[in-house]
Amino acid sequence: MRALILVMDSVGIGGAPDAARYGDEGADTVGHIAEACIAGRADSTVRGGPLRIPNLVALGLGEACRLATGRVPPGLEGQAQHRQFGCASEISKGKDTPSGHWEIAGVPVPFDWGYFPRTTPCFPAELTRDFCDQAGVPGILGDCHASGTEIIAEFGERHMQTGMPICYTSADSVFQIAAHEQTFGLERLYEICAIARRLIDPLNIGRVIARPFVGTSACDFKRTAHRRDFSVPPPATTVLDLAASEGRDIVTIGKIDDIFAHRATGRNMRGDGNMALFDATLKGLTSLADGGLLFANFIDFDTLYGHRRDVPGYAAALEDFDSRLPALLSRLRSDDLLIISADHGCDPTWSGTDHTREQVPILAWSTQSSFPIGRRAGFADIGATAARHLGLPAHLHGAHF
Repeated sequence: MRALILVMDSVGIGGAPDAARYGDEGADTVGHIAEACIAGRADSTVRGGPLRIPNLVALGLGEACRLATGRVPPGLEGQAQHRQFGCASEISKGKDTPSGHWEIAGVPVPFDWGYFPRTTPCFPAELTRDFCDQAGVPGILGDCHASGTEIIAEFGERHMQTGMPICYTSADSVFQIAAHEQTFGLERLYEICAIARRLIDPLNIGRVIARPFVGTSACDFKRTAHRRDFSVPPPATTVLDLAASEGRDIVTIGKIDDIFAHRATGRNMRGDGNMALFDATLKGLTSLADGGLLFANFIDFDTLYGHRRDVPGYAAALEDFDSRLPALLSRLRSDDLLIISADHGCDPTWSGTDHTREQVPILAWSTQSSFPIGRRAGFADIGATAARHLGLPAHLHGAHF
């Protein structure tokens, strides 16, 4: 008996009830991608025809979309082979990665994160001064809200010449630092991120993100897989904590260990991109002991395609993920539980480059029970269900399904 939670990062399925509060009323990541594919707005040199994700449809993705928006996106029609599908609306404030994952793990976030204003400069002068002094850097570049790829293209060469790190933020509660892996050094980047983490704690900023890149000029700069998130720990007990306290085997995939500040995250396995992360998931499942928990994040949907507003890329990523599901399902035991969900939306057809406040799918596979999950108020029901399945103490928010 094992439990797996797979987070398709940013795969939202329609605006949350409070989406208008965040300027996201009408956002629909999966629905708009499916419509773009049908309408031919996706680049035909990359793909053609409808979105083809039959395995996710069989698990109930189309019907989950119907629950969320009242309609099934084009190409996602088809009978769900299981009745264990549903959708959920986040109750945590904001639409940040930590909030979504913590709520999935049974800990909603009732407080407001700190954010930096949409000004240039955006960081308080005292913070910048203290950071430069303690990090031993001559200054910072950027100091604004920006797209990660665009700001590296703009300031990367100057960064390499001056040694000044590129510091920027977004609509999320983040302080991001980009630096060249060779000329600045990866370990030095991590060291100054740890300094920034201490300095922004009083501001209640959720994450400091190290954004290493390589290349020689703006023409070929490329971010690497050595990203690292310096997060604050969850404010209460998560399903990971419960599993650890019971001595259960825990495997985390991708950036889960960073999101939970390396607390109760067990054996972490990384990979460069969704397919490598899927390989790590299969490997982690093979070694996962009875009674264990596997928690995985698939980052490409969000980082490579959602934030970059790349509709055909996002569509292809969904199809690639879907193509790997049979290999995972074939490795599940009859008493295992698999839950596939998301942490927020990032509609690639939406304005701007930020996350979108959306409902998320809940797709469950289990031979132990088969009943509708329906519409859920809060992501915490996912963690509560995994805990119930594993026989862990019932100390989480949410109700199991």
